[in-house]
Amino acid sequence: MAPGRTVKRRRLSPPDDEVSSKQNSKKASVNDFYSRAAEWDLEQDYERRPRKAKKDKEQSRLPIKTAEGSIEHVKTEAPEEDSDSFFDSDEDGDVQAATAEPEPEKVPELPKIPLKLQIIQTKEELARLAGLINEDPEEHVSSFKKLTDMVDNASHTTIKKLALAAQAAIYRDVIPGYRIRPLSEEDMSAKISKEIRKVRNYEQALLSGYKSYVQHLASFAGRQKGQQQEVDPGLKTVAINCACSLLLAVPHFNFRGELLKILVNRLAKRPVDADFIKCRETMEEIFEKDSDGMVSLEAVGLLSKMMKAKEFRIHESVLDTFLHLRLLSEFSAKGSRDRITHEAEEEPVRGKKKEKKEFRNKKQRKLLKERKAVEKDMKEADALVSHEQRDKNQAETLKLVFGVYFRILKQRIPNLMGAVLEGLAKYAHLINQDFFGDLLEALKELIAQAEVGKGEEEEEDESQDTDVPTTRNALRETLLCTITAFALLEGQDASKAAASLHLDLSFFITHIYRALYPLSTHPDIEFNPSVSLRLPDPGSRESQRDPSELGQKRRTKVNFQTPTVLLLRCLNSILLSRSHGMPPPIRLAGFSKRLMTASLQLPEKSSLAALSLLTNVTKHHGRKIAPLWNTEERKGDGVFKPLAPDVEQSNVFAATVWEGELLRIHYCPQVREAALDVEKMIAGVK
Repeated sequence: MAPGRTVKRRRLSPPDDEVSSKQNSKKASVNDFYSRAAEWDLEQDYERRPRKAKKDKEQSRLPIKTAEGSIEHVKTEAPEEDSDSFFDSDEDGDVQAATAEPEPEKVPELPKIPLKLQIIQTKEELARLAGLINEDPEEHVSSFKKLTDMVDNASHTTIKKLALAAQAAIYRDVIPGYRIRPLSEEDMSAKISKEIRKVRNYEQALLSGYKSYVQHLASFAGRQKGQQQEVDPGLKTVAINCACSLLLAVPHFNFRGELLKILVNRLAKRPVDADFIKCRETMEEIFEKDSDGMVSLEAVGLLSKMMKAKEFRIHESVLDTFLHLRLLSEFSAKGSRDRITHEAEEEPVRGKKKEKKEFRNKKQRKLLKERKAVEKDMKEADALVSHEQRDKNQAETLKLVFGVYFRILKQRIPNLMGAVLEGLAKYAHLINQDFFGDLLEALKELIAQAEVGKGEEEEEDESQDTDVPTTRNALRETLLCTITAFALLEGQDASKAAASLHLDLSFFITHIYRALYPLSTHPDIEFNPSVSLRLPDPGSRESQRDPSELGQKRRTKVNFQTPTVLLLRCLNSILLSRSHGMPPPIRLAGFSKRLMTASLQLPEKSSLAALSLLTNVTKHHGRKIAPLWNTEERKGDGVFKPLAPDVEQSNVFAATVWEGELLRIHYCPQVREAALDVEKMIAGVK
């Protein structure tokens, strides 16, 4: 049976009586409400009432019923980024947003952090990054980029200093013992294993970070092209110190040339300060520790280019760094600009028994062959430089050094002559024979200028252009010229020199003979030229300067020999050396007589050294000079000329050595004993 259809009932309006009764009750309730409103605490109710948002949003939570019986909708708190969104507003808000003008976006101001707190945070961040790199550098390759960004984004100079110093320590520990080759496109596209790719990524990240770091050091160490502002002095000092430490710690790694340029650019400037001394000492230490000659060759090349570009307007201590070159003392061949003269190899002696060959079976020979192959690979992996490569590097460095010395000799630069002559006196035995003639002529001209007094005008002109006034020591230069002239001949083989070399050293011998008397009365004959024990004269330039600056100027050189030592070296070459033939009797007698006279005026130590030299002369050539002590065996006639300019013109055999009687009563007991030893040697001659 089909269900019956329900009939829709219509709503009937209430009758008029009911409507009037409802209106009366409503008015009564309103009157009651107003009568009780005075007793209510409206402010407290308003305070407890929940706040409504300016814009109604769609609610996602169900309404709840409170304890008072009212129904409230719980509103969800939207995030801040959504509250300002354009799409969260209702229709009225959309209309207002469309009609209103767009307001400028306000950038929130970051709170200013104190500098002390920034420094602490920087130290903590640097320590964290250094710990990550030290723990596993291959897993934290991004830390190198973060270290670079810390220098770029630093807001204060102190933070940059901390970042630079921390990176120097990190790279010193992380850099491997080999150079990293930049990858080409073929290497990047090649198929490699996962481990090799991981190592490559680490090496390239390390190389990229180190390159950025070196660029930062170069920019902070000095003003670059296009750089307008001057770098902070403290930041410049930190950059130079970091470059010096990296060169000493990892000289084999990439970008060595850029680090050397930082040092050379600082050495090119004349003012001598702490940065200049640091760069100079670092360069000297690099030369002393370099075993293969690669770093020394590159550094000397940069220094020579810098000197030519500056037209040798440099400080003399820069040239003194060449005296620390280790390879020049180890190099055995003779070098010039064009060729290197190697010593002939010794031929094997005939008739020498051959070593007994050890018997090995086939298996042992195969094992020995494999072992030799492994040793060869290990040698290549260790990057051991062969003797031929080292000799080649030494030869190229030798060319550059002597090229600088000869250019300075040719231009006659007064403030650099002392340093050049010291270098030539030390390394004269390495000069090729092709340069002997020109070099001797240059040395003769220098001695002639020192004797006549020329070059004073040039010295005054040069001192006006320099920041630090320098005085030219003519006495020391003449002695160094003489030592260099004799060292040229003594450095060669005696048999080859006698046959091929025809050098006339009489000019230098005559000069030393004339200089004996003035040297004996010189007040500074026992003082080092770089460190003096006497106070400067009042009114001189040195007395008006700061004592700290004088201490920097008077640094001890490598060739720190006093004029007394230099004089004895010259006399030893003249009287005892046989490289230029046996000295004639008149030369031996003339120098012996003049030495005895000079011993009366010399200080006690110099007098003792001169008498010791005379003892050796009497030991080797006693018969030739014995007539000077024995009047009965006098060979000469006429009158002795003590002030003759040449030894051959002095007629020395007409004189007697009366100075020995005065030396017997000398105030120094050691000098008295030395004079008696000379007489004993003469008395024992038969």
